[in-house]
Amino acid sequence: MTQPVYLDYNATAPLRPEALDAMTAALSTVGNASSLHGFGRQARRTVEDAREQVAALVGARPAQVVFTAGGTEANNQALRACGRTRVLISAGEHDSVLQAVPQALRIPLRRDGLVSLAKLASLLAEEPAPALVSLQLANNETGVMQPVAEAAALAREFGALVHCDAVQAAGKIPVDFALLGIDLMTLSAHKLGGPQGIGALVVADDVELRPLLRGGGQERGRRAGTENVAAIAGFGAAALAARQGLGRLQVWRDAFEAELMALGPAVTIFGAAAQRLPNTTCVALPGLAAESQLMALDLAGVAVSSGSACSSGKVAPSHVLAAMGATEAEAQAALRISTGWASGQDDYARFLEAWRPLAQKAMQALRPAEGAVTA
Repeated sequence: MTQPVYLDYNATAPLRPEALDAMTAALSTVGNASSLHGFGRQARRTVEDAREQVAALVGARPAQVVFTAGGTEANNQALRACGRTRVLISAGEHDSVLQAVPQALRIPLRRDGLVSLAKLASLLAEEPAPALVSLQLANNETGVMQPVAEAAALAREFGALVHCDAVQAAGKIPVDFALLGIDLMTLSAHKLGGPQGIGALVVADDVELRPLLRGGGQERGRRAGTENVAAIAGFGAAALAARQGLGRLQVWRDAFEAELMALGPAVTIFGAAAQRLPNTTCVALPGLAAESQLMALDLAGVAVSSGSACSSGKVAPSHVLAAMGATEAEAQAALRISTGWASGQDDYARFLEAWRPLAQKAMQALRPAEGAVTA
């Protein structure tokens, strides 16, 4: 039986062996990281070593890293606990940002998937009240990378704080918290080969953050609850391994996309005109429903996504693609192919082998019937 191919790293990455080893070691010991005896001190060392590794991945200081139960919690804390009631977010943000502050003003996206900085400036200038701006570093569906540093510099002119959801970017491209000029950054372990259920919020020194969870003094009083030592250890080990980079992926991805485009002009790759993550392709062929593609590819042993994994179970048009001006037919046909640390170039070939017959059949249906009269 042919080995299945996993091409859905933006949903979750396979656990790195380094992370598994670190978690196994942590699970083999006992100790609450808040206890003062030797067992507790050992658990505390594990947590603080991991904090240093996560901080190093994104150019932050360990004291700025607050461990959370995942990216969703970190996004909610950033948006709801910093004391700013006026919030501006891009129209392409993850649902955990969109739903954290439903009344937030939306910054529109251009056709290429980039945020409109002119509109951001206009929205910031509308009211004198200091705002919070939330802008993802890279989109989970298209891979489009936003001009976060430029947006942060602009926001500073209006006294705004800036939060960046870097969940998809960290571990795939170089990320530097200080150079971006932001105040808050969200991270998630399982997107870069760590365990699920652990994330972090990086907080600038001068930002006051109210804890969403109360009941203990953990994480310097910013997040109550006994630390998940094993998951934190896995996060740290994955962050350390991820610093090796994924440069090979862009070469493979570009060659793959050239083959996709060679199939015909009806094929659309979203965000192709913008800078994107090196591992992500969002492709559509109108007339080829995403749900049908997912089923056929799964039967062929190829795992991809039709968008955000948090929306799986309901194949619906993407709000990200809609914000980019995609047609309904394009949005309903869109697939996301995403690779990562354990991927090989042959994985793309397996996708093409399974997808090309579907695409050719769809394109045949798009052509006028032979001999038909056309206007």
